Amino acid sequence: MSEIVKNPEPPYYAVIFTSHRTEGDNGYGEIADLMVKLASQQPGFLGVESARESIGITPCHTGQI
Repeated sequence: MSEIVKNPEPPYYAVIFTSHRTEGDNGYGEIADLMVKLASQQPGFLGVESARESIGITPCHTGQI
C-alpha cells in the first residue's frame, strides 16, 4: 500500500471511516484488514490511506463508476 493514493482527474469519491481507539487491539487490526480487502474488491477502487492516534481516520478512494 502506498503512502498517498494517486487519484485520477475528478470526479472521484472517498469513503471516510473514523474510529476511537481503546486500549489494546480488541480485534481492530483484523477488522481493518477485512475492510481493506472488501473495499479493494469494489469497482473503481483506487486505494486506502490511514492515520491513527487515539482517533483513526481511513479514507478509501474510488474512481468514477
